[in-house]
Parts: sequence; C-alpha cells; structure tokens
Amino acid sequence: MEDLHEAPEDYDLIVTGDLGMLGKQALMYLFQKEGISIGGRITDCSTLVFDPTTQDVHAGGSGCGCSAIALCSELLGKLQKGKLKKILFCGTGALLSPTSTQQNLPIPGICHAVCIESRR
Repeated sequence: MEDLHEAPEDYDLIVTGDLGMLGKQALMYLFQKEGISIGGRITDCSTLVFDPTTQDVHAGGSGCGCSAIALCSELLGKLQKGKLKKILFCGTGALLSPTSTQQNLPIPGICHAVCIESRR
C-alpha cells in the first residue's frame, strides 16, 4: 500500500492469487498487526475457484491457474458490468527451486500488484 500511495479503502476488492484460506487468514493477520483495516475487501482467487466445503484446498491452488481463471471470468466480468470499479489484483506465487528445496532453504514468494479500473 505504501509503494502505491493508496489505502485499502481506495479499492472495491483486493485480490490475491493462490493464498487459499490459510494464507488469506495470515495476510489479514499481518494487515491487522500493521494497523491496516482491509475489512471485507480481500479475496483470493483459489477461494473463488474451489469450493472449500467439498474440496480440501486449505493452502490454495496453482497461482497462475487460479489467477487466470478468476480474473478472466468473474472479476473482469464484474468490472465490465460496473459491479466493481477498481480492484488491486495481486498475483501471488512461490518461486520454487529444486536447489533451494534440496538445501532446506525457505521458499521465497513473489507478488505483483496491478490496479485494474472499470471505465464505467
């Protein structure tokens, strides 16, 4: 938020790529710890794609797959229809490396934040 000179309330929705329910809870905790209120503005692509009542997807799904499916279907459709005016789309993912895994190193993560606005 600091890098963008924006606040969560500047967006209708803040969308992450593949954090899943557990990652979403962790992210909400981190925002709360920093004193940033994100309210009901946050969602995650994997929670939009999968049904947590019938599928065991606590830790998310494929970042690129879930992001593409959710963005190109539900999210862009809502922007086009004017149901959403401005979203912050944060494509999250893991930078997996066989070498890092074999050396028992942490798996680094990445996130690119893109603001998408409706013209309506």
